[in-house]
Amino acid sequence: MAGLWFTEKQTENFGITIKVNKTLHTEQTEFQKLDMVETEEFGNMLLLDGMVMTSQVDEFVYHEMVAHPALNTHPNPEHVLVVGGGDGGVIREIMKHEKVKKATLVEIDGKVIEYSKQYLPSIAGELDNPRVEVIVGDGFMHIVKSKNQYDVIMVDSTEPVGPAAPLFERGFYQGIYEALKEDGMFVAQTDNPWFKSDLIRKVSKDIKEIFPITRAYVANIPTYPSGMWMFQMGSKKYDPLEVDAASIPERETKYYTPRLHGAAFVLPKFVEDMVK
Repeated sequence: MAGLWFTEKQTENFGITIKVNKTLHTEQTEFQKLDMVETEEFGNMLLLDGMVMTSQVDEFVYHEMVAHPALNTHPNPEHVLVVGGGDGGVIREIMKHEKVKKATLVEIDGKVIEYSKQYLPSIAGELDNPRVEVIVGDGFMHIVKSKNQYDVIMVDSTEPVGPAAPLFERGFYQGIYEALKEDGMFVAQTDNPWFKSDLIRKVSKDIKEIFPITRAYVANIPTYPSGMWMFQMGSKKYDPLEVDAASIPERETKYYTPRLHGAAFVLPKFVEDMVK
């Protein structure tokens, strides 16, 4: 069916509309409604429960900004965990770091992995890398069972509804603290400041109560609600603001750069006030 328009309602009164050329796959999985569609503007796009997760055209922003700020802050990120992220984009970026000996991906919905490999190969292409272990399972429970195991943990979740809701709770961040080594750090996407200010305030408060170093940063992602997207970092030892840009190697990226590393943490005042 051609000429269809998909609208993601981001609030009761606002949404984003995208022209869809055709539906590539649709399925009600054990956990959520999964749609893979081909769009006119953004190429193939993954939707979960009617929300845009990733697209071929702008995916690099999100995946680079989850992975590189933390991996360029921690001096020796040998063991990395990704919770969620079944499309494989964060794993692809992690694999650009030679110091990473092993990356473990824990995705609750195996169908996301399956159809990302089929329809988003440029994103999912490193999931079969020998340095990657893919586990189809509950990321929350994996965290609970892992103690003092990871150098860096990255939470690449959907928005805080359905199976991802527990990944925005204080207990989850406490579990992350315990799953990290003594100098470990983590990063999580924390939605957008225009429509989810209460969530951002809560998450920021919870992380600050657990981690001695907490930082928030932003990126521009056009297919996500409002276009401004937030990430929050909790660290036991290393501060991303103390990283010398000159020490960051140039890698094959489209959004993140060594100079952008520090700049991303400079927040608009209304966002800065949210995370104080």
